Amino acid sequence: MLQGHGRAQNSECRSELWPSGRAAPGEVTILGRAIPAKRRLGLPSAGALIVGNMIGAGVFTTSGYALADLGRPELVLLAWLVGGALALCGALSYGALARRFPESGGEYTYLSRIVHPLAGFLAGWVSLLAGFTAPIAAAALGLQAYLGDAFEMGLRPEWLGTLAILMAALMHGSWLRAGVVLQNLAVGLKLVLIAALVGAGVAWLPSGGLPPQEHAGDVEIGAFAVTLVWISFAYSGWNAAIYVAGEVRDPERNLRRSLWLATGTVTVIYLSLNGIFLYSAPPAMLAGRPDIAAAAAEALGGTGLRRGVSALVALALFTSISSMVMAGPRVYARMAEDGLFPRFFGVGDNVPRAAIAFQAALAIGVVWISGLRALLSYIGFTLGLSAAATVAAVFVLRRREGAARLPVPGYPWVPGLFVLVTLGASGFMAAQEPRQALLGLLTLVLGVALHWLVKKRGRHARS
Repeated sequence: MLQGHGRAQNSECRSELWPSGRAAPGEVTILGRAIPAKRRLGLPSAGALIVGNMIGAGVFTTSGYALADLGRPELVLLAWLVGGALALCGALSYGALARRFPESGGEYTYLSRIVHPLAGFLAGWVSLLAGFTAPIAAAALGLQAYLGDAFEMGLRPEWLGTLAILMAALMHGSWLRAGVVLQNLAVGLKLVLIAALVGAGVAWLPSGGLPPQEHAGDVEIGAFAVTLVWISFAYSGWNAAIYVAGEVRDPERNLRRSLWLATGTVTVIYLSLNGIFLYSAPPAMLAGRPDIAAAAAEALGGTGLRRGVSALVALALFTSISSMVMAGPRVYARMAEDGLFPRFFGVGDNVPRAAIAFQAALAIGVVWISGLRALLSYIGFTLGLSAAATVAAVFVLRRREGAARLPVPGYPWVPGLFVLVTLGASGFMAAQEPRQALLGLLTLVLGVALHWLVKKRGRHARS
């Protein structure tokens, strides 16, 4: 089952690619076999998927925690700027891999083809738990923090997050076209409202600036690194389009453009939003708040503005949930096609309904048992390891196939900087918050054990 999916498969797959290294038009290659693909997503839809995935729980929750650790707004903004530059380095590197492998599956596909089936399996396993399940739950928890408090609904907050996940699963599990249209409309509305919020925030910020604050003292590099890990989670959706690459039209062109354009756009949005959040009120009023956008809105315009901003954030978080519910199950469907997950997780009628239902059930379970800050640390650490491994694979493939077949802007500095900074920040975070890092490493260990069980089952099936 697995033996034909590693390096030996690379030559088999390349033999079925066109001479330029591209898959035949209208086809994708799965297990060395070219099959028809219905590519219904254009550049706007791919870009909307990325933007919808990125602008979620991270930007509306992280800065309150970061301000509590770093003490000064300018340091938090610096961390957001560094995080954006790092995300752009990752997007440029992933864009090269997406051009070489224009298929769904994301890191699972890349690492399976380039490194080893085990590496790909671990990436898919990380995607299931840390890449989608935990971030969906984090977005749902953020939605709860804003809506539950702002409108005093009188329900246990977990029900709000559960309802949001169920709505997204029903929307994307019914049929692809309707889900894509609704997703694009929601993302468009979100961007318009965020632009209005930024404009209003600039107008309402105190003209004379905030009163001078007591100097917060020197900040340890470890605290900055932990903040960078959290912020990396806020940027982590920059790779969302690669998970549905098999459904993107003209993927070698549109995937790369969607990655770069969406990442740059969201970086500008993040810096603008956080500039307003962080300078709307004294740091003591914002530090440690999971609903920093609502707190900033109340400081600027009172309760009415707070409720309006809370509704906007809820929309942003729902589109994030929706985009992850759309993208994540495509990874599990691809793994099912390769025999690594049960077959019923595969794509039926172009919609992986069983995988979507499974993803929603897992995320709802996490909503009821976990907390937001713990999830941010776990997600940032675990996804950082997976992304660093994938970008490091660029060096392996480039050495194997040459620069002509894998052009990477800024090589080797762009992918090298991403790997070094990501691993360095993850190392500092492991020292600062060992429990969440240990959970991330335990996720990998469990993945290795599960891979061994799958291989054992495959051997027994063939004997």
